[in-house]
Amino acid sequence: MTKEEATRRHSRLAEEIRKHDYAYYVEAKPLISDAEYDALYDELRDLERRYPDLATPDSPTQRVGGAPQPGFSPVVHRVPMQSLDNTYSLGELFGFVDRVERALPKESPTYVVEPKIDGVSISVVYRNGLFDHGATRGDGQTGDDISANLRTIRTLPLRLRLRPPPERLEVRGEAYLPTKAFEELNRERSARGEPPFANPRNATAGTLKQLDPRIVAQRPLAVIFYGAGELRGITCDSQDHWYRLLAESGLPAPSRHWVCRSKEDLSEAVEALDDFRKGLPYATDGAVVKVNEWRLCRILGSTAKAPRWAIAYKYGAERARTHLLRVLFQVGRTGVITPVAEMEPVFLAGSTVSRATLHNFEEVKRKGVRIGDWVYLEKAGEVIPAVVEVDRMARTGREEEIVPPERCPACGTSLCWEGIFLRCPNRKCPGQLKALIRHFARRNAMDIEGLGESLVNQLVDKGRVQDVADLYHLSLEDLLPLERMGKKSAANLLSAIEESKKRGLARLLFGLGIPHVGETAAEALASHFERLDRLLAASEEEIERVPTIGPIIGKSVADYFQDSFHRARVDRLRQSGVRMEAKPPLRRQGMLQGKTFVITGTLSEPRERIVEKIREAGGKVTESVSRKTSFLVAGEEPGSKLKQAGKHGVPVISEAELARLLDADRKDRDAT
Repeated sequence: MTKEEATRRHSRLAEEIRKHDYAYYVEAKPLISDAEYDALYDELRDLERRYPDLATPDSPTQRVGGAPQPGFSPVVHRVPMQSLDNTYSLGELFGFVDRVERALPKESPTYVVEPKIDGVSISVVYRNGLFDHGATRGDGQTGDDISANLRTIRTLPLRLRLRPPPERLEVRGEAYLPTKAFEELNRERSARGEPPFANPRNATAGTLKQLDPRIVAQRPLAVIFYGAGELRGITCDSQDHWYRLLAESGLPAPSRHWVCRSKEDLSEAVEALDDFRKGLPYATDGAVVKVNEWRLCRILGSTAKAPRWAIAYKYGAERARTHLLRVLFQVGRTGVITPVAEMEPVFLAGSTVSRATLHNFEEVKRKGVRIGDWVYLEKAGEVIPAVVEVDRMARTGREEEIVPPERCPACGTSLCWEGIFLRCPNRKCPGQLKALIRHFARRNAMDIEGLGESLVNQLVDKGRVQDVADLYHLSLEDLLPLERMGKKSAANLLSAIEESKKRGLARLLFGLGIPHVGETAAEALASHFERLDRLLAASEEEIERVPTIGPIIGKSVADYFQDSFHRARVDRLRQSGVRMEAKPPLRRQGMLQGKTFVITGTLSEPRERIVEKIREAGGKVTESVSRKTSFLVAGEEPGSKLKQAGKHGVPVISEAELARLLDADRKDRDAT
């Protein structure tokens, strides 16, 4: 075959493979068998091996992921990527319509209703029909260049179908992990002893931040587009028209949208979408309502944070109905027994659920839950499934009462009641120990990566670990005989355990699992006492006087450290080299000294790391917004705290603006 013949054959093969990729990954309607596809792909790859210059950046072979990147470069969005204001009722949605129509008294706008996709916002630029680069939203003005990672995504075309191609086409949308792929990824992580991702959006954000595109290529991310950025060489007059252009370009878009002319149309559309979205392969958390005509959008303009021509309509918590088959009794780290419902699997808010918490036996009694009931589930915070209601009309009379156990399901010890809680009093209960180790290893506690549930169970069941302090005495010989534990994994775990010794007093206090002591209380105690020895010597009254620490936490901390069992644990941790002093502030009077921050939304790095940076600069981080809050740091897709900030007049800053404050603090510190 001559070079000219190879070039023609390569062009035909590439075009045919792109067609099959679109049919398979976007439309989910494969046109040929896997074997036939593989034969085409292998032929294309062989041609590129013989003639390397044929391997152009838009070739279907260029999706496997190249070498790791040194870091992400900043990308300035020529058209800002704004977030949307939220509304939670039809009345508020109709108020949006009234505002639009008051601003356009001589016009008759129509509206488009489309799914609000719960993914990670991205922008992708094509030049002359070819993929040029892609970026995260970042702070709306500047994002990170994630082109190498986006290139691995099969649903993202590297060449547009439009002929002739526009000079510049910038599309905005979401990267996401399909629901089924998310569930499979979590199953694989659990099998390897790694912590599962909390939800598909977190998994997607973490994947896109990988510096090694080869890792990204192993996860089946997808993309979907709905918005436009800067356009050159192409015109569009409405959102409805834009969706037709996306389809003509070969770009994936929502499979359905509604064009509405009245409030009644909008009401029907958001109701229809609520039903329609349950069959979508990605998570959604509402509807987006936009003015359809782009000419009118330009007239309406934007505020500093959001467009005036669009709004997000958030649906209420999604519910699912399923059959409660049996109840298990779970032992917590403090010995509290929690009833957990085991049910027929049901799809709820982006994942398949087969277990849900019943909280405590008082809640079981209040709700009247019985084994054999048909029950309604919701996800608390869209993460933790909970039984919220019983379908009493579906009862047959064969349902059984949920009887609290008399003995601990983990160790057989007789249980005792403490108020509404049923507790196992055995300090050496393996169920308590497993829960405590999982808590101790959490990212915002001692941050021991790789210490997942499966591995914790093995370590305790085989007697390798009989207390959290035993983690610091593990060796390769202890780990290698365990299931799914290779030499590299064992070495990585031991390294993570060793590194955890340096976390400091606040993380240790939180990791010990002292009742009522959360991250904020642990930080307050560490800042006040500075060394654990001082806290051990403090009276209950002294502990109570620490700012933000009241009588309940004060008594809990004093009781914990007066107990000889816990004292012995602390002594063993100290002997193992675990740091028992607060990390000294880099400079006592940081530029953020006296400032209080609250964080909301999805951030570009783990929240715990950002909290740590604020504290190092002298600031304080709390969970709720009040008039005393100095700043709300808003990441992508901020929650209800944004609305609370507006109510209290609290300044809202982006992650990038926070980074500038921290950078200024760092420079000031270096100068002194």
